[in-house]
Amino acid sequence: MSSNNPEIQRYGVAGGTGTGGQHLPFARAVQADGWLYVSGQVPMVNGEVIDGGIVAQTHQAIRNLLAILTEAGYGPEHVVRCGVWLDDARDFMSFNRVFQEYFGANPPARACVVSSMVVDCKVEIDCVAYRKE
Repeated sequence: MSSNNPEIQRYGVAGGTGTGGQHLPFARAVQADGWLYVSGQVPMVNGEVIDGGIVAQTHQAIRNLLAILTEAGYGPEHVVRCGVWLDDARDFMSFNRVFQEYFGANPPARACVVSSMVVDCKVEIDCVAYRKE
């Protein structure tokens, strides 16, 4: 790598597992030059989607996202953009109430779409964060 390229750090490339213990072939997050790109987080604990509706699943997906931010030395105040995928448009208002609990003090830019999920869940969230190095 040349001296003018930023150093790139990858988080969680070795041990990520999805449903049924399947190895996930991507990093949980990648950091470069103050920017942190966090992969989409679903409401999983120990490789399994939690039971519950949109409120419980949103809390878990955001907790997973925040855990990765914390591991990399970032917090919710550093998040500049979130991408959100909902399984059902009727969950939008309930999702927003939970989202505001975590990001209300420092609201990021955000896109929210309705999409069929690859994993059997109600919500997925990714983010981009920035912290001056």
